[in-house]
Amino acid sequence: MNSQTHHNANQQAIALAYGTGDYAPKVVAKGRGAIAEQIIALAKEHQVFVHESKDLVNLLMQVDLDDHIPPDLYLAIAEILAWIYRLEEEHTQTSTEPNIVKTIG
Repeated sequence: MNSQTHHNANQQAIALAYGTGDYAPKVVAKGRGAIAEQIIALAKEHQVFVHESKDLVNLLMQVDLDDHIPPDLYLAIAEILAWIYRLEEEHTQTSTEPNIVKTIG
């Protein structure tokens, strides 16, 4: 296997979406290995924020696809979203480029 096709089997990724009217973010994609790498690559390609936290990803991997995150993770996710919103505001004030899309992976 060459380095171009080698995938980190331990790599995990989760994509969350938080739509208008949703009471909590939903898990919209999740995977390990090559799928995780694709999730991360797509996020970066579309300028979606990627937050790295092994502990949080391990907890979110237990949530079924298309399910809302559990209440015990609300605070952790809310803190990350608040940080992203602050980054977006700073970015908007200093640039005319499009905003960062709000998600966590």
